[in-house]
Amino acid sequence: MNIEPITASELSESVMAVPPLARRADYTLDTTENSKLIRHIESGGVRTLLYGGNANLYHVAVSDYQELLDMLGEIAAPQTRVIPAIGPDYGKMLDQARILKTTQYRTAMVLPLAGFTTPEGVATGLRRLTDISGMPFTLYIKSEDYVDVDTLAALIEDGTLLAIKYAIVRADPAADTYLRRLLESVPASKVVSGMGERPALTHTRDFRLAAWTTGSGCIAPRAVMALLRAAKAGEHDEAQRIREHFLPLETLRDEISLIRVLHDAVTLSGIANMGPMLPLLSNTPEHALPAIETAVHALLDFERSFA
Repeated sequence: MNIEPITASELSESVMAVPPLARRADYTLDTTENSKLIRHIESGGVRTLLYGGNANLYHVAVSDYQELLDMLGEIAAPQTRVIPAIGPDYGKMLDQARILKTTQYRTAMVLPLAGFTTPEGVATGLRRLTDISGMPFTLYIKSEDYVDVDTLAALIEDGTLLAIKYAIVRADPAADTYLRRLLESVPASKVVSGMGERPALTHTRDFRLAAWTTGSGCIAPRAVMALLRAAKAGEHDEAQRIREHFLPLETLRDEISLIRVLHDAVTLSGIANMGPMLPLLSNTPEHALPAIETAVHALLDFERSFA
């Protein structure tokens, strides 16, 4: 695991993979299968792993958090940045921040909490978490009501936040006045698109965001890195061609469940066996698996063209 200080340029050098987390039948962590998935992702040139929603960290017990951090730190390659998530509630974040202080991790992502928050309260909590953990955080934004633009800018300016994962869904990602206002106060190099490949090209081309997070790229890491290179080089036709191969699986994730479909897609790919989903989630319904398997193997066939 990469334990060097993070620079802003690092955020733009790799797509940020957001993998699922493999568990055995008794819900304990499966080091072997998680290692298989990480090796596959790394083999495609992806150098950042973000363990958050797809890994179902919303439901991870604080008592299991140290074991999770230790496992990820041990199995990731020395050049791979690992970013674990904390939260989403303040009490859980507080306990996890105290654990993170004892580790070599350089940042963690704050999972979003819907309701029972105010922008001022979020800012106060984040500053206290930074003081306790000794590290800046990456904030996952899914709603305009969570933190206002001025507060976000202040949190970036004072070092509380290292980066923002931006994931407010728009019917047209190009028509996003909130994001445009945000980028008037926060450098685009510190904002990562957080919704996979569907809005990724708009966000990197029109808004100049650093990169994006990817679920499907865990299955096709070479292809997603080729997509990043094409997007950064302004090769719009090539980028669009590559992106189209991600959309069948991304559409199934949108229609059924972003987290559950990716979890089972990795198993169906043969890359690694993710096992059962940690409650309070469950695996994908059986009737949806054939369509997912078809989309996964089509994406794998495309991935092989980059080998």
